[in-house]
Amino acid sequence: MPIYEYNCKKCGHEFEEIVYGDGTPECPKCGSTETQKLMSCCVHHGGGAGGGDFSAPASSGGGCHGCSGGNCASCGH
Repeated sequence: MPIYEYNCKKCGHEFEEIVYGDGTPECPKCGSTETQKLMSCCVHHGGGAGGGDFSAPASSGGGCHGCSGGNCASCGH
């Protein structure tokens, strides 16, 4: 299931949403459907031949370490 990152054009809130089909998600903060899909950061493999750590780049949105876009529903940031 794809999880996309969105920005609300009305209030500026950034959020993640699982989207099925071509639907436009509603902003969880203000309820607006004027949302824009954001470019997501990718997780990269930082190890050698024996494996290694999988890590997300540091977010610039002020979220937690595990958030790729700075705002996620799982941690509330």
